[in-house]
Amino acid sequence: MRPYEVLVIIDPRPTDEEVAQLLTRLQDNLKELGAEVIRVENWGKRRLAHDIKKQREGTYAVLEVSAEPPMVKEFERQLKLNENILRFLSTRVPVRKKARPAPTGEVHEEVR
Repeated sequence: MRPYEVLVIIDPRPTDEEVAQLLTRLQDNLKELGAEVIRVENWGKRRLAHDIKKQREGTYAVLEVSAEPPMVKEFERQLKLNENILRFLSTRVPVRKKARPAPTGEVHEEVR
């Protein structure tokens, strides 16, 4: 499974409770697809840089997910069909490699 981050901009008209229910539904959809939801973060309402679907504001939320590419593609299809989602962006998070430990033995440097 690969790590993904999905940014979702939700229509600002639903109440906070309805947004929470929508985010719960999105998590359930991901779990049904076989993905693992790592974290969900609701950023709240923010002003958009430009109007999207005649809306000046949107509720931002970020979902961190561990999934396979076909699962993410299907989830994106489901997001497109949801009328409350203004925009979304799915990005694959690069896996950071662990740094190699410094050698513990004596280091001999050659100076010329």
